[in-house]
Amino acid sequence: MPESYVRRILNANIYDLVEETPVDFAPQLSQRFGNRILIKREDLQPVFSFKLRGAYNRMMKLTAAEKQRGVVAASAGNHAQGMAMAARKMGVRAVIVMPRTTPAIKINAVQALGGEVVLVGDNFDAASAHAMALVEKSNMVYIHPFDDPEVIAGQGTVAMEILRQISEPIDAIFVCVGGGGLCAGIAAYVKYVRPDVKIIAVEPNDAACLKAALVKNRRVRLKQVGLFADGAAVAQIGKETFRVLKETLDAVVTVTTDEICAAIKDIFEDTRSIAEPAGALSVAGMKKYIEENGWRGKTLVAIESGANMNFDRLRYISERTEIGEKREAVLAVTIAEQPGSFKQFCHLVSGRMVTEFNYRYGDPQQAHIFVGVQVASDADRETLVTSLRDQGYAVEDMTDNEMAKLHIRHMVGGRATAVKQERVFRFEFPERPGALANFLNRLAGTWNISMFHYRNHGAAFGRVLVGLEVPTEDRRRVAEFLQELDYDYCEETQNPAYQFFLR
Repeated sequence: MPESYVRRILNANIYDLVEETPVDFAPQLSQRFGNRILIKREDLQPVFSFKLRGAYNRMMKLTAAEKQRGVVAASAGNHAQGMAMAARKMGVRAVIVMPRTTPAIKINAVQALGGEVVLVGDNFDAASAHAMALVEKSNMVYIHPFDDPEVIAGQGTVAMEILRQISEPIDAIFVCVGGGGLCAGIAAYVKYVRPDVKIIAVEPNDAACLKAALVKNRRVRLKQVGLFADGAAVAQIGKETFRVLKETLDAVVTVTTDEICAAIKDIFEDTRSIAEPAGALSVAGMKKYIEENGWRGKTLVAIESGANMNFDRLRYISERTEIGEKREAVLAVTIAEQPGSFKQFCHLVSGRMVTEFNYRYGDPQQAHIFVGVQVASDADRETLVTSLRDQGYAVEDMTDNEMAKLHIRHMVGGRATAVKQERVFRFEFPERPGALANFLNRLAGTWNISMFHYRNHGAAFGRVLVGLEVPTEDRRRVAEFLQELDYDYCEETQNPAYQFFLR
């Protein structure tokens, strides 16, 4: 099976439009992790993503009649830009269906390249369904973003370049996975030419469709897909890509949002480039795999697959980076409500930087403080917590508490003693113009809203923390209402962050 892909990859005549991107040495990552770490710079393509390779290679195979009909694609952004650029060069009409949650930077780029953009739905699946309807209606040619042999072959040219550019032995290549086109192309080529090189796929833990498929030994559709790494937010691995990866893949790593944010910072510090979340997946997975397997002295390649990110998202990423690097502990600490108690607390953590401190008077005997403290690692964080508890402090470690990191750190001090029977819910919904207003309209006229927190992160999703005054007799009605609301949510009434600071 790899042999057929090797022939396709070697015959991919794409370099009149595609750049052969460099492989950069990452000195800081290499020193920190004790390995020789190299980064393949696909962010330096003309559309700032590897997707140009597959899109152009597939379109080069169009017949004269197909070119006359035009092409259509569904994409969250990077495939769309590759399509638009290839279509402009070839003089072919291109219609791109994109989710309404697509970052503006990607929409604007497609339009600037001459692509006709149609915004439909909140995710790739909705956009894909509309694109297929357009194919039926207009007889245009559908160009799949990943599940097409010629697209896979185009992405596989990345592997051909890596093996030509790096003469020394390579121990592993880390590749991001959404639908699997890039990973399948790379794996097919490398396993045929250099079978000793490990191919390790990396997915967001909230969009791990490949891992789920490998566990079940069949393709599965995820019920819910996280949107942070929008370039890899795919609910089901491709049919052809899964067929290839089952035979060629060595391992799969899943990473958290915080770990992705930390990887974006790592890439910036070594290359001065700003990767989009999906573009930093490979580095995040590589770091995790090194630590879990104790690798030292190896040569490792991570592919920086794209750099199409709204600038506004950097606020959110910078907030989460230190936690992702395991360099910040987020703690709820109970101290005496008396002069000098905070000074005494700071004395105990002397030598560590206090990164954040939130407090408001709420009780004459005890003060609950929300504090961020600089640490060196997970083990150092545990040492800090143990030390504080040994000194008699009540400490709740909230470093992994999503509600605390997203909302509470921006809300500390707001207690409403008059509120009775409050229930707290955290929601996530597709972010687009009017999304927040729609959310509020859906809530209006039900129960009294006792608390509300929302921050726009410049991302594809909105996150809201809501308190509702719900009489005991309305519990069943609340459950029914939330079901009908049809937003992803979880109840946080028992979350210690809420109990400490807002109840």
